[in-house]
Amino acid sequence: MTKDVIIAISGFQQSIMEEQPEMENEEIEVIMPATYYFKNGKHYILYDEVVEGIPEGIKNRLKITGDHQVEMLKTGATNTHMVFEKYRQTQTQYETPFGQMLVSIYTTQMDIQCEEDKMNLFIKYKMDIEHEPYADCTIKIHVSSKGEANLGL
Repeated sequence: MTKDVIIAISGFQQSIMEEQPEMENEEIEVIMPATYYFKNGKHYILYDEVVEGIPEGIKNRLKITGDHQVEMLKTGATNTHMVFEKYRQTQTQYETPFGQMLVSIYTTQMDIQCEEDKMNLFIKYKMDIEHEPYADCTIKIHVSSKGEANLGL
Protein backbone atom coordinates (compact mmCIF):
# COMPACT_ATOMS: atom_id res chain seq x y z
CA MET A 1 0.00 0.00 0.00
CA THR A 2 1.20 3.51 -0.71
CA LYS A 3 1.88 6.14 1.95
CA ASP A 4 -1.00 8.34 0.76
CA VAL A 5 -4.32 6.55 1.24
CA ILE A 6 -8.04 7.19 1.49
CA ILE A 7 -9.86 5.97 4.60
CA ALA A 8 -13.62 5.41 4.75
CA ILE A 9 -15.08 4.80 8.21
CA SER A 10 -18.65 3.76 8.79
CA GLY A 11 -20.08 3.43 12.29
CA PHE A 12 -23.40 2.34 13.76
CA GLN A 13 -24.66 2.36 17.37
CA GLN A 14 -27.79 0.49 18.49
CA SER A 15 -28.89 1.85 21.86
CA ILE A 16 -29.47 -0.73 24.60
CA MET A 17 -30.31 1.87 27.24
CA GLU A 18 -33.84 1.55 28.62
CA GLU A 19 -34.09 5.35 29.03
CA GLN A 20 -33.31 6.00 25.35
CA PRO A 21 -34.83 3.24 23.19
CA GLU A 22 -35.72 5.89 20.61
CA MET A 23 -32.08 7.06 20.28
CA GLU A 24 -31.28 7.71 16.64
CA ASN A 25 -29.73 4.57 15.20
CA GLU A 26 -28.36 5.80 11.91
CA GLU A 27 -25.10 4.86 10.29
CA ILE A 28 -22.47 7.59 10.11
CA GLU A 29 -19.84 7.56 7.36
CA VAL A 30 -16.78 9.72 6.80
CA ILE A 31 -14.21 9.60 4.00
CA MET A 32 -10.89 11.43 4.22
CA PRO A 33 -7.24 11.35 3.17
CA ALA A 34 -4.85 9.53 5.48
CA THR A 35 -1.25 8.42 5.80
CA TYR A 36 -0.31 4.73 5.95
CA TYR A 37 2.87 3.02 7.04
CA PHE A 38 3.98 -0.46 8.11
CA LYS A 39 6.54 -0.74 10.91
CA ASN A 40 7.64 -3.65 13.14
CA GLY A 41 4.90 -5.92 11.79
CA LYS A 42 2.11 -3.42 12.50
CA HIS A 43 -0.05 -1.29 10.20
CA TYR A 44 -0.49 2.39 11.10
CA ILE A 45 -3.05 4.79 9.64
CA LEU A 46 -2.99 8.49 10.59
CA TYR A 47 -5.79 10.92 9.77
CA ASP A 48 -7.28 14.18 10.97
CA GLU A 49 -10.95 14.45 11.84
CA VAL A 50 -12.94 17.69 11.63
CA VAL A 51 -15.85 18.00 14.07
CA GLU A 52 -18.60 20.46 13.27
CA GLY A 53 -18.90 23.19 15.89
CA ILE A 54 -15.52 22.44 17.50
CA PRO A 55 -12.58 24.55 16.23
CA GLU A 56 -9.91 22.09 17.36
CA GLY A 57 -9.78 18.95 15.24
CA ILE A 58 -8.98 15.41 16.31
CA LYS A 59 -5.79 13.59 15.33
CA ASN A 60 -6.39 9.86 14.97
CA ARG A 61 -3.98 6.95 14.84
CA LEU A 62 -5.07 3.40 14.08
CA LYS A 63 -2.62 0.63 14.91
CA ILE A 64 -3.47 -2.82 13.56
CA THR A 65 -1.60 -5.78 15.02
CA GLY A 66 -2.01 -8.99 13.04
CA ASP A 67 -5.60 -10.13 12.69
CA HIS A 68 -6.50 -9.79 16.36
CA GLN A 69 -6.05 -6.23 17.66
CA VAL A 70 -6.93 -2.69 16.62
CA GLU A 71 -6.00 0.35 18.69
CA MET A 72 -7.53 3.77 18.12
CA LEU A 73 -5.75 6.75 19.65
CA LYS A 74 -7.51 10.14 19.51
CA THR A 75 -5.90 13.43 20.57
CA GLY A 76 -7.10 17.01 20.35
CA ALA A 77 -10.75 17.98 20.92
CA THR A 78 -11.25 14.46 22.32
CA ASN A 79 -8.65 12.22 23.91
CA THR A 80 -8.84 8.45 24.29
CA HIS A 81 -6.98 5.21 23.63
CA MET A 82 -9.46 2.49 22.65
CA VAL A 83 -8.30 -1.12 22.25
CA PHE A 84 -10.37 -3.67 20.32
CA GLU A 85 -9.40 -7.31 20.77
CA LYS A 86 -11.84 -10.16 20.05
CA TYR A 87 -13.54 -11.59 23.17
CA ARG A 88 -11.68 -9.17 25.45
CA GLN A 89 -13.02 -6.27 27.50
CA THR A 90 -10.95 -3.09 27.73
CA GLN A 91 -11.54 0.23 29.47
CA THR A 92 -10.49 3.77 28.66
CA GLN A 93 -11.10 7.32 29.80
CA TYR A 94 -12.83 9.23 27.00
CA GLU A 95 -12.26 12.98 27.31
CA THR A 96 -14.53 15.33 25.36
CA PRO A 97 -15.02 19.12 25.43
CA PHE A 98 -18.12 18.39 27.53
CA GLY A 99 -16.45 16.21 30.16
CA GLN A 100 -14.78 12.88 30.81
CA MET A 101 -16.31 9.40 31.01
CA LEU A 102 -15.20 5.82 31.60
CA VAL A 103 -15.88 3.67 28.54
CA SER A 104 -15.73 -0.14 28.51
CA ILE A 105 -15.53 -2.05 25.23
CA TYR A 106 -16.19 -5.76 24.79
CA THR A 107 -15.27 -6.84 21.24
CA THR A 108 -17.55 -9.62 20.00
CA GLN A 109 -16.44 -9.84 16.37
CA MET A 110 -13.40 -8.75 14.39
CA ASP A 111 -12.36 -9.34 10.81
CA ILE A 112 -9.19 -7.79 9.36
CA GLN A 113 -8.32 -8.32 5.70
CA CYS A 114 -5.09 -6.93 4.27
CA GLU A 115 -4.24 -6.95 0.58
CA GLU A 116 -1.52 -5.23 -1.41
CA ASP A 117 -3.40 -1.96 -2.04
CA LYS A 118 -6.29 -2.11 0.42
CA MET A 119 -7.35 -3.10 3.91
CA ASN A 120 -10.81 -3.83 5.34
CA LEU A 121 -11.66 -3.96 9.03
CA PHE A 122 -14.95 -4.96 10.63
CA ILE A 123 -15.38 -4.61 14.39
CA LYS A 124 -18.49 -5.34 16.43
CA TYR A 125 -18.52 -4.49 20.13
CA LYS A 126 -20.62 -3.71 23.18
CA MET A 127 -20.04 -0.36 24.86
CA ASP A 128 -20.69 0.53 28.49
CA ILE A 129 -20.39 4.08 29.81
CA GLU A 130 -19.68 4.55 33.50
CA HIS A 131 -20.43 0.82 34.11
CA GLU A 132 -23.90 1.04 32.48
CA PRO A 133 -24.75 -0.76 29.20
CA TYR A 134 -24.97 1.86 26.46
CA ALA A 135 -24.90 0.46 22.90
CA ASP A 136 -24.09 -2.37 20.53
CA CYS A 137 -21.71 -0.87 17.96
CA THR A 138 -20.27 -1.70 14.56
CA ILE A 139 -17.31 -0.07 12.81
CA LYS A 140 -16.35 -0.74 9.18
CA ILE A 141 -13.05 0.71 7.95
CA HIS A 142 -11.84 0.59 4.35
CA VAL A 143 -8.35 1.87 3.52
CA SER A 144 -6.95 1.96 0.01
CA SER A 145 -4.08 3.52 -1.90
CA LYS A 146 -5.22 6.80 -3.47
CA GLY A 147 -4.98 5.41 -7.01
CA GLU A 148 -6.96 2.28 -6.04
CA ALA A 149 -9.66 3.98 -3.96
CA ASN A 150 -13.00 2.21 -4.13
CA LEU A 151 -15.01 4.08 -1.52
CA GLY A 152 -17.98 1.73 -1.21
CA LEU A 153 -18.24 0.21 2.26
